[in-house]
Amino acid sequence: MFRKVNLQWGLNILVKPGEMQFIELDIFKGQKGDSYNFNSRDYEIGLVILTGKCNVEIDGEMYNSIGARRNVFDGNAYAFYVPNNREVKIEALEPLEVAICKTKVKTDEEVKLIKPSDVVVRDVGVYNWRRDVKDIIDGRIKAKRLLIGETINPPGNWSSYPPHKHDTDNYPEEVRMEEVYFYRVNPPSGFGLQRVYTEEGDINEVFLIENDSLLLIAKGYHPVVAAPGYQLYYLWILAGEIRESVMYDDPKHKWLRAVEKIMKEAKK
Repeated sequence: MFRKVNLQWGLNILVKPGEMQFIELDIFKGQKGDSYNFNSRDYEIGLVILTGKCNVEIDGEMYNSIGARRNVFDGNAYAFYVPNNREVKIEALEPLEVAICKTKVKTDEEVKLIKPSDVVVRDVGVYNWRRDVKDIIDGRIKAKRLLIGETINPPGNWSSYPPHKHDTDNYPEEVRMEEVYFYRVNPPSGFGLQRVYTEEGDINEVFLIENDSLLLIAKGYHPVVAAPGYQLYYLWILAGEIRESVMYDDPKHKWLRAVEKIMKEAKK
């Protein structure tokens, strides 16, 4: 469910086939001149340029000098949506990290480049659970299963809060979607805490988040907090049979939704 990752040069397989029902995750880490080639086969893929700059070739079409971030806290990401049976080549122009977010599903949609200006940045929550949520591959992209984005917690702040879950099909109250978090901390010596729990109590864990940690969420509520003095980032990947993000708030903490509305009104 939760583990620390030690990224090596080359392809890092973080979520292996069969670990989750829908989601797989690799990260390609390259030095200048390194490249990684693959065919998307029967996968729908979101490529997210985490850091660095690269050339990307998809079925012979070139996208040059893609990426600009020195780190994941430095602005919005470049990304690609890649449907089935596409030949992809990633060539590093400088030290580079690319998240390869995958799910098996049949799709004949078109390749889509998402630029930083295309990313929708939402100011979510208030007070010490305010955070920036960045929607990268969302409903604007005609994907079949994937929803992908990034969240940044200011120092000391919470996200995925009030605690919510999405592990049961009970539309329109909730839609079951798996999720993966990949974390970074700024400065990297910092930390955060991640809780995962269920109402039944069969899961009730708290994990120490450090730079390059990974969480696989199949069920349960999953609030996360950054330590004071440190920004906390996570790439989030959602996938399920129904591609709709409908989350169910923990009834014990749902009252905070009303507080959010009151506090936002008071700021006007």
